[in-house]
Amino acid sequence: MSSKSSQWIVGVNAVASSIENDAENVREVLVEAGAKNPRLTEIEENARRKGIDVRKVNSQALDGVGGSVRHQGVAARYAAARTYSENELEALVEAAEGKALLLVLDEVQDPHNLGACLRSAAAAGATAVIIPKDKSATVNATVRKTSAGAADRIPVVAVTNLSRCLKDLQKQGVWIYGLAGEATASLYDLDLKGNIALVLGGEADGLRRLTRENCDGLVKIPMPGEIESLNVSVATGVSLFEVVRQRG
Repeated sequence: MSSKSSQWIVGVNAVASSIENDAENVREVLVEAGAKNPRLTEIEENARRKGIDVRKVNSQALDGVGGSVRHQGVAARYAAARTYSENELEALVEAAEGKALLLVLDEVQDPHNLGACLRSAAAAGATAVIIPKDKSATVNATVRKTSAGAADRIPVVAVTNLSRCLKDLQKQGVWIYGLAGEATASLYDLDLKGNIALVLGGEADGLRRLTRENCDGLVKIPMPGEIESLNVSVATGVSLFEVVRQRG
């Protein structure tokens, strides 16, 4: 179930979303004293309305909790993001009633990329995002800020063995398609209306061999230009919204 260790999240969108969607996990909010941004006032009022402690602090205090991430005058101390267990994945697929849309990220290690992928997945109404427990970015403060709150809205399932997870999904009637630049089939030629999992590889090596072997097919996003590959978060957005387009 969820991990309850504390972490700081910073930035207007991330903090506002955590208060709106998951107030019971927000421990306290720090707002920069004297800041003139009306959104900070809105965040402060919303936090107080929901019974969350708010402290006015100077900019240096916010720098201290934000680290290298730009805080925009606000931070929240937060119970770590809820991650879903592998046991919960089966129920999530069943609840989608034949229209599951799963995003599988094979060793995406840049937290900004993971955050952007979560944002696209939430916008596309995906059922869940699946990541391996090892060699993958975790849902930390940077991911939550980049995802603009999506990390709190979409189930993120961290799995021990990605290949085994893909096999289990196939048994549940999920069709699994890996995105690979050298594939000959086009993403746009697939029927993506049923239970679908789209698998995208990490920044350095793309899909691992075992991951590829457990896909029902490999497809590519046709690119008539001279660039041979897309950033994983861009490819994620393109792929997910092709599913949305087909489902109308």
